Amino acid sequence: MNSQTNSPALFFEDLLDDPANHLIESAADQEKIPIGYTCSYVPEVLLSVEPLIPVRVRAPHVPGTEVADIYLSSVICSYTRSVLELAMDDRYHFLQGWVFAASCDHMRRLYDNLKYLNPPEFLHILDVPHRQGAVSLSWYTDELNMLADRLSDHHPVRFTHEAMSRAVRERNEFFALLASIGELRKQKHPPLSGTEFQAITLASLVTPRQTLLPKIQKFKESLSGRNGISDYRARILLVGGQMDSLGFIRTIEATGGLIVADHLCTGSLPAMRPVSMNDDPMQSIAAHYLNRVSCPRMMEAFDSRVEEILKSVEEYSVDGVVIEFIKFCDTWGIEAGLMANALRKKGIPVLCLEREYQLSGEGQLRTRIQAFIESMGK
Repeated sequence: MNSQTNSPALFFEDLLDDPANHLIESAADQEKIPIGYTCSYVPEVLLSVEPLIPVRVRAPHVPGTEVADIYLSSVICSYTRSVLELAMDDRYHFLQGWVFAASCDHMRRLYDNLKYLNPPEFLHILDVPHRQGAVSLSWYTDELNMLADRLSDHHPVRFTHEAMSRAVRERNEFFALLASIGELRKQKHPPLSGTEFQAITLASLVTPRQTLLPKIQKFKESLSGRNGISDYRARILLVGGQMDSLGFIRTIEATGGLIVADHLCTGSLPAMRPVSMNDDPMQSIAAHYLNRVSCPRMMEAFDSRVEEILKSVEEYSVDGVVIEFIKFCDTWGIEAGLMANALRKKGIPVLCLEREYQLSGEGQLRTRIQAFIESMGK
């Protein structure tokens, strides 16, 4: 597949080389407050209320997990072990707080060990319901109010109606721009690769968005002068959990599988829907994040998740679906097989890939993707 050799997306990739980046450090120098979070059920818009900055916690280029393995079981996923490893090495020193969601047992163990071994100056965990509905919404709204109260006690931030409404408005405008770029991937010959789009998406999770906005606008303008990508073999929808490895996506695309859409907890389609506001901003935020269709931790929503995938398959003219999940992930380890069977019954080719957090076994990955593409007759 052809590549855009001098792509402006390289700017976004550079922001992903380290847990911190120069834009975050510059914002901190201007008395902004970076708060780390580890799950898409932590409302990043709430962590965007001035002067807070949300930072999705990643562990890029972690050399190993020798220290973390002492405290976390070997059957705990490599994402949580990688984060603990860098935390023990004080690589997240720039964060002025962490917010977790009790999204799985692995994440709870990471929270417990961080609190015990290297406690941050601010640490909080949200108890997120596993079901949707009025009772769950009330519960989750209370959880967010407690988080806001604790943040206000610890940092100079006030969660007023005006402040939260402004954060929601800015978030919606930002993701509307990203969504307009994502729409271009529906074209037969998209002007950008999945690797480029994922680089921008990930950069938006670890960088002050208002600082990033002019760069994204400039990138979108640059796409009008490009020739579309035409030498791919198959259009792929990528589905799964934590995915912040551009190398994984780049490897898939190097074999001729163009990633045209994704349903990832660190991805685009579940994240870009606007937050709808009512008279209670906190309840509006709670409703948006609780009711989004994204994660298999949410019970009784499997059919909705499948329907979302089927809708994207049609909208993006997808040839096949790749479901990726990190080894030992309890939620996605179960979901992958069930979802694959449901999609195959609809005649959609599916490949399930178990992987480690850091890219490994690249040759094997290439072989499996090539075989998958050939099985579709592409």
